Amino acid sequence: MSDAPGRPSRPRPAPAPEPPPRAPSAGPRAGLWWRCLLGGVVLWVLAVVVTYTTQNSNLLPTLILLGSFLVPCCFTLWAYEKHGRVLGVDLLLGCFVVGGILGVLGASVLEYYLLHPSLTLFLGVGLIEEAVKALALMFVLRRYPDVRGSRAGLVLGAAVGFGFAAFESSGYAFNALFTLHGRPLRDLVETEILRGVLAPFGHGLWTAVLGAALLSDRGGDGRFRLTGRVLGTYVGVAVLHALWDSVNGIAVWLVYALTADARQRALFDSGYMPRPTPEQRHLYTLFSDGGLIVVALLGVVWLTALTRRAGRGNTP
Repeated sequence: MSDAPGRPSRPRPAPAPEPPPRAPSAGPRAGLWWRCLLGGVVLWVLAVVVTYTTQNSNLLPTLILLGSFLVPCCFTLWAYEKHGRVLGVDLLLGCFVVGGILGVLGASVLEYYLLHPSLTLFLGVGLIEEAVKALALMFVLRRYPDVRGSRAGLVLGAAVGFGFAAFESSGYAFNALFTLHGRPLRDLVETEILRGVLAPFGHGLWTAVLGAALLSDRGGDGRFRLTGRVLGTYVGVAVLHALWDSVNGIAVWLVYALTADARQRALFDSGYMPRPTPEQRHLYTLFSDGGLIVVALLGVVWLTALTRRAGRGNTP
């Protein structure tokens, strides 16, 4: 409507200037990984309480996925924040998801056809699983010839390893629902707690070490080279993997060798597992937990040395 006759027209206010476009995000904020970890733990505990209270089986997939992926995802994010911001989130996710799935599928096929019960079973598992994770990493990076160097290998190798661990843990958690103990939900929760606590010292750590060797010796044309360092690192992480998996069996053998009496030896030699004494149970716990700690420390020391060299720029 126009202004009344005889009155000067009022100037219309100028439109407010549009805000400038936001700069694209450079990636996750520093320290986001531990906030995600704390928040995820709270959500997981809440999911456990609600599932126990309501006995709603529809919540089981939520419980399995959250418990299996929480720690691997958060530690992958930590590795990205620490050393891998220049790599980009898309490459990190590709290594975690595609590399993790390919690793699990490849390990399942090869172990099914190649492994049989024997004294070298766990060494075979270590050799196969570390090989398929390395191949999965190389597959994801086949179109990124410029991605090389120890620091990139640490981050992307960890992403593949943690992806492998997440998908593998979800399978273990699912299997825990079908135990014969009459307490499947309790077994599921215990399985997720145990694997969540141990996750930072397993697949992610071993593949980070192997990834650092692979990308350190990657050629300028993008080709991966099987140098002596790469092969030596592969054998080393496979041995750590095998020791980690065989700690429980080694602990049983040590307890048997050190404390078994004549009756227990006779039962054991006949193919029966004798009932352990309270002292033997305590000794088994000492050997098994102590063995895991020793293997974990060996891996952490190795990874720390590589991380320091990458931080000083002594490796490509």
